[in-house]
Amino acid sequence: MVNSRARETTEAIERLYVSMRHLFYRGFFKPSGVSGESLRKLLMIIQPEIYGSMGNPHKIELSGLLYVLDRLPEGIEECAFIHLTSDEGFEKGSFEPIVPKKRRRNCYRIDEHQMNIEVLLGRSEIYDILTHLTFLYLEADKIRNIGFDMQDGGRPRRVWKIIEEVAIGEKKYSRKEKEVALIHLSSLLGRTFDETLDAYNDFGDDANPDRLFKIIYWLGQVSLEDWKEVRNREIYFSAILQERVGHHLFGERWANKIKSVLYENNLHMRPLHIISANMHSVKNMLYANDALGKKAKKEIDYKLFEEISNKKALQDKILHTSQEQGLIYIKDTSGSNIDVQIIDVSKTNLKNTAFADSAPTGDEVILVFDYAFGEQAYEVMDELLRPYDANGEIYTMKVKSISIMGKAGILEGQKGDIMIPTSHIFEGTADNYPFVNALDLEDFQDDELKAFEGPMITVLGTSLQNKDILSYFMNTSWKAIGLEMEGAHYQKAIQVASKIRHHISEDLFVCYAYYASDNPLETGSTLSSGGLGLTGVKPTYLITLRILEKIFGKA
Repeated sequence: MVNSRARETTEAIERLYVSMRHLFYRGFFKPSGVSGESLRKLLMIIQPEIYGSMGNPHKIELSGLLYVLDRLPEGIEECAFIHLTSDEGFEKGSFEPIVPKKRRRNCYRIDEHQMNIEVLLGRSEIYDILTHLTFLYLEADKIRNIGFDMQDGGRPRRVWKIIEEVAIGEKKYSRKEKEVALIHLSSLLGRTFDETLDAYNDFGDDANPDRLFKIIYWLGQVSLEDWKEVRNREIYFSAILQERVGHHLFGERWANKIKSVLYENNLHMRPLHIISANMHSVKNMLYANDALGKKAKKEIDYKLFEEISNKKALQDKILHTSQEQGLIYIKDTSGSNIDVQIIDVSKTNLKNTAFADSAPTGDEVILVFDYAFGEQAYEVMDELLRPYDANGEIYTMKVKSISIMGKAGILEGQKGDIMIPTSHIFEGTADNYPFVNALDLEDFQDDELKAFEGPMITVLGTSLQNKDILSYFMNTSWKAIGLEMEGAHYQKAIQVASKIRHHISEDLFVCYAYYASDNPLETGSTLSSGGLGLTGVKPTYLITLRILEKIFGKA
């Protein structure tokens, strides 16, 4: 039965992505039209864990709604027209960019009814946005059906009038009046007063305490206008975006900038170690002690790194010291939204680090770049590993290692645990990538954090996973330990560059390690339940330590 349900869901995911790709090249669709309805039905079959009670017509999904709105521009609930564009020069106008709380993308409110969203990260970002919008419209229509009498021409019910007064009125409410309004809101949401009060606090802030009321009101109002055909909701894809997707435009710009900096600093022919990670852990591990007057310890000083993460003054000191000791910071302007650090190890004082005994005597260079997103991982790695033309001379980089550290969903374990992949299974395709990982369980055996080793699934989108598919991958002979979005794309680019196109030497080693940001099989531990906070400090720095030990130990 589980396998049957897993097959049904897998098929629905594949059909969803085929439909999205078709709609992208078509150029537009209406969420309430035939095409939009098809996306909704497929999403309802999938029933993603992250979207909780999406399938319940009498209950509004609040955790999923907060998760989605954190990744979409503020005010999108008020807009009937959503335009997905490329980087088309909107910043040169008078439009103020709107950056979502938890996604690095520029968005622009063009007028009262239109929101433009810049898509620079490729197809995965398009799928991500469309999935979130489909969920948003499903919830909006549920709100409309509860807040209005659809059998009576869309007449607003009493509860809707009360919500409208709070959302768009100018009256200042006393605490008792606000609680009364929250009780009415909870009846519309199909939630308890406790749940509604928690959501009210989660959505709101000091500047906009009634944000939950406003979001619910506008979602229902725009849905009603669509139903009455006053203003149909529509999603458009610009012609420029259609031309650019899949052609590595931003990845090529990004990679060429890196290579030009390497060349200008005479680092282009030095042994190179590439790390895809965050922008702080490698830098802090190499420079924090010197910058802050600390002495290196045998064990990782987690308390120090927690303190650094909370204090900008300490971060600034470390940045200043790192730049004095050979770190070059590249703020991305290509549109890829991936910043870069280039570290000249020969200029770095490693005597006051955990690597004093294994410090290399050569001229290694470490290149750290920020997280990619889905298919973008292939684009940036493929372009980075290509030979570079400098003043008419072609050179290939001397890549000695490539390390990937990231966050992932774990299938057996808790938030903060570590996953060591032995292969990447690309969901929905026949593409699987086994490899020899320089990291293994023994590297993490003596530490307090739990570690798991085995195959990992590279999924088309984390927001589409459900328990049936994940249980199938975990409990059958696949024996998968987790899921993420970039691994197969990175390994494909590495294998193409080293084994097929010979852009780099085959004589390199790879390190893959992930720490668990969520457990999609455990209720209350999905991505929509919130971030890791300081729980992520320990696995982040432990993995960073092990990667640097491999780099310096094999240098």
